[in-house]
Amino acid sequence: MADLREKYANRSVPRYTSYPTAPHFRPAFPETTYRCWLAELDPTRPISLYLHMPFCKEVCWYCGCNMKLAARYEPVAQYLDTLIEEIELLATALPGRMTISHLHWGGGTPTVLRPEDLRRAMNAVWSLFDRAPDAEVAIECDPRTLEDEMSAEIGRLGFTRASFGVQEFDPDVQAAIHRIQPPEMVQHVVDRLREAGVSAINFDLIYGLPYQTEESLLETIEICQRMKPDRVALFGYAHVPWMAKNQRMIPEHALPDGKARRAQAETAANALKAQGYDAIGLDHFALPEDELAQAARDGKLHRNFQGYTTDAARALLGVGATSIGRTHLGYVQNIVETGAWSRAVSSGRLPIAKGLALTDEDRLRAEVIEQLMCSGRVDTRAIGARHGRPEDWCKDEMSRLAELEADGLVRLQDGSVELTETGRGLRRVVAAVFDTYLARSEARHSVAV
Repeated sequence: MADLREKYANRSVPRYTSYPTAPHFRPAFPETTYRCWLAELDPTRPISLYLHMPFCKEVCWYCGCNMKLAARYEPVAQYLDTLIEEIELLATALPGRMTISHLHWGGGTPTVLRPEDLRRAMNAVWSLFDRAPDAEVAIECDPRTLEDEMSAEIGRLGFTRASFGVQEFDPDVQAAIHRIQPPEMVQHVVDRLREAGVSAINFDLIYGLPYQTEESLLETIEICQRMKPDRVALFGYAHVPWMAKNQRMIPEHALPDGKARRAQAETAANALKAQGYDAIGLDHFALPEDELAQAARDGKLHRNFQGYTTDAARALLGVGATSIGRTHLGYVQNIVETGAWSRAVSSGRLPIAKGLALTDEDRLRAEVIEQLMCSGRVDTRAIGARHGRPEDWCKDEMSRLAELEADGLVRLQDGSVELTETGRGLRRVVAAVFDTYLARSEARHSVAV
């Protein structure tokens, strides 16, 4: 087992929140193409909406997101004005007034906004779109800067879920990653949100941080359990200082080596399961009564840019700088630099920077990869038949999977692929076998565990 982990866990592979993955989107993608895609959406089917706020009041050194420090509020307010303009542009490009089944505010830190500005943005959304009766409306929060009035406003606006980056409660680890938030601080904001009517709480935890140990992770999980989050995401820290300059502040000598990192991941996962959480896919955990756990049991789990989700909408439309969206025809990504993004919106253009039109081959492989990432099993012949392909369409991939079967990661039978218990933690490695873009890619990805 240890030798297998050593063999595969350090492989650089995508997280497969999409296929093809974002490094393969093509620059200078025509805005007119995206407008055609939007016009072809079925107005009777619900969509998802992602809203991106790239500002934070404090910088966390581990963060690999594209964000700006909100030293003053004026740039935040200006960004929000443009965000509302983009929402209006998007709505006019659609074939009619559409219904939102999932809405997610991400970042950055969306709660960097003032309560009245968050209300203004949500009023703009609901003036242009309908809300499905069972819609999930979620927002990411920073416990260090979330004030009571904003918690109350989040409740008044009908948000159903809030997410927190807990990461780790050990003081030495928090100091090393520049994110100081004692348990009492997190408990306070959780209590205020629940009092405001937010029914579901998500926590994010990270392993592989500087000075982190299995013992500190277990203590963090024990503290989290007292707050009873509905879902927990357990991510491995991706140290990419060539991309995220703030990560250069992380003391590299204090990072755990591959063996310690893998032990932390396994220990944390076992602790969460022991506390009654169902393991969901690669890195999520949910209470058995949570919708995500139910979707996993029913074979209805999905994966998108927010990770594992119950969202079955075919179209996820992204708004804001850097945001990524998709329709059944392809993917698009907005301009990253906020100034250029703002100028594009102000000129009346949807601010598309990159995109990729899906081929039939892409759709076939995307379905296989999503099933492996979500359920851990896939019938390649059945999927091939749905896409009009012969039974042996992936004979080369099955040949490569034979090595993984010999190592105990998968079981192969009559075109089916099923992850073993060992393979479940290495599902990104298995999924990568079906990725025809990866071999010719120069993109650098995080390690598998």
